[in-house]
Amino acid sequence: MNVVIPTDEKRMQSIREKVSRGERLTAEDGVFLYQSEDLLSIGQMANEVNMRKNGKKVYFIENMSLYFTNVCEAHCAFCNFRKDEGQEGSYTLTGEQMIEYVDQHFHPGVREFHIVGGHNPNVPFQYYVDSLKALRDRYPDVTLKAYTAAEIDFFSRISGLSYREVLEELIKAGLGTLTGGGAEILSDQYRKKMRVDKADVSQYLDVHRNAHQLGLRTHTTMLYGSIETHEQRIDHMVKVRELQDETGGFMVFIPLSMQPISPRAGIRRRNSAYEDLKTIAISRLMLDNFQHIKAYFINIGVQLTQVSLTMGASDVHGTLVKERISHSAGALTPEGITREDLIWLVKGAGRIPIERDTFYNEIKVYS
Repeated sequence: MNVVIPTDEKRMQSIREKVSRGERLTAEDGVFLYQSEDLLSIGQMANEVNMRKNGKKVYFIENMSLYFTNVCEAHCAFCNFRKDEGQEGSYTLTGEQMIEYVDQHFHPGVREFHIVGGHNPNVPFQYYVDSLKALRDRYPDVTLKAYTAAEIDFFSRISGLSYREVLEELIKAGLGTLTGGGAEILSDQYRKKMRVDKADVSQYLDVHRNAHQLGLRTHTTMLYGSIETHEQRIDHMVKVRELQDETGGFMVFIPLSMQPISPRAGIRRRNSAYEDLKTIAISRLMLDNFQHIKAYFINIGVQLTQVSLTMGASDVHGTLVKERISHSAGALTPEGITREDLIWLVKGAGRIPIERDTFYNEIKVYS
């Protein structure tokens, strides 16, 4: 008697064998995993890959989120952070005003400033350079993780400088690395529908290519959970995987779960826990040339972040004093978290918390 194995099970078994051999998954494999309901198998495979790469180590950093301006010329459909010049709640801080804010919230354990903001056309490129200089001069030992690729493209447009020239000026001012934002979904069709009127797909990738060529190691993200298809998510992963093949300059991939505009929005307006975990696990499986996949607790919550550590994630971000962008878009999570809580979260998943610097150098092991 012949036992008939369902086609889907054959396909999953084929992917399991690829994973165990360390072979690269295809885009078709990734789409199949998104369409599969077998979350446990997907998570187990992702855990296997992560354990090979990182063992039980899970990384975090003490950092602060800083926003010099929320004035922005772009009108992306998913953003509730931006304001128009003169609109109630709009602001543009000088370097001195930002230093005053940081002085009030800073403590000696902070190793990184995470700096993003609006594309404010009412100030010159030099404003953005001077903003970094002010922080570097006041806090020379803190890494400046500043600006998205979309912001670099914006700076290029308002200054007339090339991407490389913009980056060189910012590096001289103290820039240590770029943030990963501005990627959204790397599909021009998606960007048109979602009114992402900032850097397009090729521009986003080219900014990071230039940064890597200048010796910067950077971050990259994917904002999922709106109108994009599973195919577009996988294509996004393939695009950053191909750039990583070319440059090797990405340190981490950060899936960002789309937040609803209103904090009062019900759970049906949010990504499901199932979808969040699946996306983290599939990211780990597709991005074989990335060392780390980050579980961003601000968007998915601390308990789901803990579960994700057994499904491919090796980074829980950081303490993030006063996060604003996701919270302005409806995030229900805390605006920050203490070092002690992060350590508890990681240990609760049976993992080893590692305090790191921006570049994943280990500062302290909490065994």
